[in-house]
Amino acid sequence: MRSLGYTRVSTVSQDARLQLDALTAAGVEPRDVFSDVTSGSRTAIKRPGMRKLLDYATAGDTVVVWRIDRLGRSLIDVLNTVNLLRGRGVKVRSISDGIDPETSSGRMMLGMLATLAEYERELITERVNAGIAAARQSGTKFGRPAVNPAVVAEKLAIVRDARAKGRTAQEAARLVGWSRATLYRHQRAADASIKVAESV
Repeated sequence: MRSLGYTRVSTVSQDARLQLDALTAAGVEPRDVFSDVTSGSRTAIKRPGMRKLLDYATAGDTVVVWRIDRLGRSLIDVLNTVNLLRGRGVKVRSISDGIDPETSSGRMMLGMLATLAEYERELITERVNAGIAAARQSGTKFGRPAVNPAVVAEKLAIVRDARAKGRTAQEAARLVGWSRATLYRHQRAADASIKVAESV
């Protein structure tokens, strides 16, 4: 069972020495410390140092961090990282926060972290929904933009001509900037319109 360290700073100008000193004082060998210098906008599993740590750590190891926020850019990201590690049988210990899953207080802290992450998820959802509602009230339309029927008819004519000359559906669709699925969708809509017109 090994103690593996992880440090993260946001810019090259920031110094990880404080984190490294805390990790070595906690019994982590310098050779077993993985580091990232990266913006907080990147999720943990997209950081090169974290990816190396995840590849290296095995069941029974303990990942030690100076503070739990080093493991993610948000509470949700931190919790996802903790759950990923624990799902592989790797323990997580945070020196400054007193989080140690081997202790009852450490487990309680992880439970509180999960509760706060869930609260953060709900806040994000509420903000997104409020933003969409406000945008709709101000006249913003969502979904696929309206298609000009004359343009569609013109493109369908080009496609029919190309198909008559031996082009495949995919090749013909590409000529007018459509995918094959979009071509078929417009063809079905056009056929349905013709049937409706004939029945009137």
